[in-house]
Amino acid sequence: MNTIRTAVAGVGNMGSAHANCIAQGRIEGLTLTALCDTSPAKRELCARNFPGVPCYESLEALLAANVADAVVIAVPHPMHAELGIQALCAGCHVLVEKPVDIMLSKARALCGEADARGLILAAMLNQRTNPLFQKAREIVRGGQLGELKRSVWIITNWYRTQHYYDSGTWRATWAGEGGGVLLNQAPHNLDLWQWICGMPASITAQCDIARYHRIEVEDDATILARYANGATGVFITSTGETPGTNRLEISGTLGKLVLEGGVLKWWRLREPEDVVRFTSRKDFAQPEYDYTEIKPDGVETAHAGILQNWADAILRGAELISPARDALNELEISNAAYLSAWTGRAVGLPMDCETFDRMLAQRRENSAVKETGGRGRASLEYSKRWQVNW
Repeated sequence: MNTIRTAVAGVGNMGSAHANCIAQGRIEGLTLTALCDTSPAKRELCARNFPGVPCYESLEALLAANVADAVVIAVPHPMHAELGIQALCAGCHVLVEKPVDIMLSKARALCGEADARGLILAAMLNQRTNPLFQKAREIVRGGQLGELKRSVWIITNWYRTQHYYDSGTWRATWAGEGGGVLLNQAPHNLDLWQWICGMPASITAQCDIARYHRIEVEDDATILARYANGATGVFITSTGETPGTNRLEISGTLGKLVLEGGVLKWWRLREPEDVVRFTSRKDFAQPEYDYTEIKPDGVETAHAGILQNWADAILRGAELISPARDALNELEISNAAYLSAWTGRAVGLPMDCETFDRMLAQRRENSAVKETGGRGRASLEYSKRWQVNW
């Protein structure tokens, strides 16, 4: 196989951009052969912008037509795992938008299906292609920062207006979206947080519902993580603050990293801090360090980079940058944060999916369905706001 017949399920903002990227020949090995969307208006848009590419009313109809070897899933979050499993059962490789689902239990089932069938399943964690985050991971996971002490990520530059939330009937509802800032905007950061620092042992969280907007899900959240070695992590995010901040600080026994403003700052201690702490004969000794500022030595390939990597994995066995199994980690953190906020208790990881699923179902049953508002837009191009925004 030299080219992969590729379909896109869901042609709203993200799906239309993925389809356009593939249709323009920007991804070597992928050919756009089919689309699907339940909205007649979206299907009309597809007919105008992708002439000759059939657009079906459902993924089921698309798969029955045998027009695709691989499917990009870009539908509302609660349908990700369900449609992904449909595509896998039809023998298609799958790339699913973030988050892989709203429920960890369903996302695990999706990954299990891919494993059982030997198919390639990737997640659209496009910010992993940023060179600075890649370098930070190399430093921390490579032991150059020593043992982790603390991480703090303030990521409040996901500002959104009420008009944004009103732009789709599914947005900012438990039934339609399955969550708020932790499930829609911050999955990229939650993924990078654990990708760099590792998974915590427990999560305690405060998730404020409708603090800044007229919505039924959280638009402000603070997470406290505890790691197995006793280290702590703090994650603060919001869609109601401006000007926002994007600052990640990681401290270890061998120094400190700070990522902010498109620069990675590295304070590298010449002696381990714990050695100085217990051997120095001075009350206020300051360990000596070397300071380095690292700027990107490459480009952030973003969504196109993940699509190309997925194609390379299918055609040539390349290692995935963002395998869907990795995406389970950030989803577990956000699910645990919700469960902690709902119960008022710390949640140990691995988490109790049964309790979370039951409590989420109650909220979805009582969710208010919007009777007005669009079904999302079709941008055809990737917005810069979907990449790393310093």
